[in-house]
Amino acid sequence: MNNINTSRLLKLIVITISLLLFSCSEDSLTNSDDYTVPHEQRWGIYSLNLASEEVELIFSIGEEISGLKLNHAGDKFAFSRKIGGDSMEDEEICVVNADGSGLTQLTSNNYLDTYPCWSPDDSQIAFLSWQNTDLDIFIMDADGGNAQQLYDSGSHDADIDWAGDSIVFTAHSQIWMIRDDGTQPVQLTDPPRAGEWGNANLPFGDYDPRFSPDGSKIVFERLEDDQSVHGNYDIYYYNSSTGTEEALTNTGYSQGLASRSYSG
Repeated sequence: MNNINTSRLLKLIVITISLLLFSCSEDSLTNSDDYTVPHEQRWGIYSLNLASEEVELIFSIGEEISGLKLNHAGDKFAFSRKIGGDSMEDEEICVVNADGSGLTQLTSNNYLDTYPCWSPDDSQIAFLSWQNTDLDIFIMDADGGNAQQLYDSGSHDADIDWAGDSIVFTAHSQIWMIRDDGTQPVQLTDPPRAGEWGNANLPFGDYDPRFSPDGSKIVFERLEDDQSVHGNYDIYYYNSSTGTEEALTNTGYSQGLASRSYSG
């Protein structure tokens, strides 16, 4: 497999997906008669070149993987992987080089470890772990050393992202932020009916916050209504300097998992 350098990776959208999803015909993916998607009937990490539309299989493995995050240097992925079983407790944090080499397991325990997130200098990884009664925020060195609990809100913590010296996350169906030493928790949003269950598969509230590269804005999704079991979500911006929020979409259907490129 050819190496993938950093400059090229910055031009790619990297996706994690079960290759069983590619059982649809190739004609449904593109109008080109000679377009093919490399696949091995395994879970994989792919790159998509936006200019050429070329899809390349970087890495594949038999166990389920999720929560893929590319580090800021563009040379390593972190993700969670089910190892030795299909239960939540089998999910561990792993890393692999951007060329698909050097697979390394960082956590090994009987707890759910998931949703890794790189520090701005790539020296540490924050992640979620269910070691007590709920998911809490943990932190460790990039090689898996010095793992320790960073913060426990008293409820499930989720959807972490890291910029500067702050970590943003979801708790109580609201967006919160803490310092990267685990201090100064601050509630940022107060959505209507936060935490109230309806017909959707999540309570009303705000989810999946992501920093802009400079940490000045946070993009997130808000469950606006529950007419669909999937929920109708709109994308919002939170301005950290002014403490104000702005709706970016108002479509009546669902959109989410917004993410900014490292260049902004």
